[in-house]
Amino acid sequence: MVARSTPAVGKRKTSIARIFLKPGTGQITVNKLPLNEYFIRPTSRMVVRQPLVLTQLNDAVDIFVNVHGGGLSGQAGAIRHGIARALTEYQIETRFVLKPVGLLTRDSRKKERKMYGRRGARARFQYSKR
Repeated sequence: MVARSTPAVGKRKTSIARIFLKPGTGQITVNKLPLNEYFIRPTSRMVVRQPLVLTQLNDAVDIFVNVHGGGLSGQAGAIRHGIARALTEYQIETRFVLKPVGLLTRDSRKKERKMYGRRGARARFQYSKR
């Protein structure tokens, strides 16, 4: 068992990520897989690393992530949110870097439900005059 400290939770859409952060060499493990194996798209990897790059703690901490729910894009956003929150508990000074950029704010946008009499959430059926 690995010693873990500074737990935090990140959320995005329907994804929930639990983050465990400890001093280390910069390894990120997502659901027991390395970051490069879990996220194939480079944009998702970039999103996950954003808080670390901004605070310049890339090689200073090891991160263990348990994430579930949603798709890969939502999971990447949830992990980013959780890492940002964990970093503020790890070093309070990082808050002044992460807060103005908006990484500590939970992105509350979710998919809107389909309504009756409509084709989708907002889209209407095509109107036929004749």
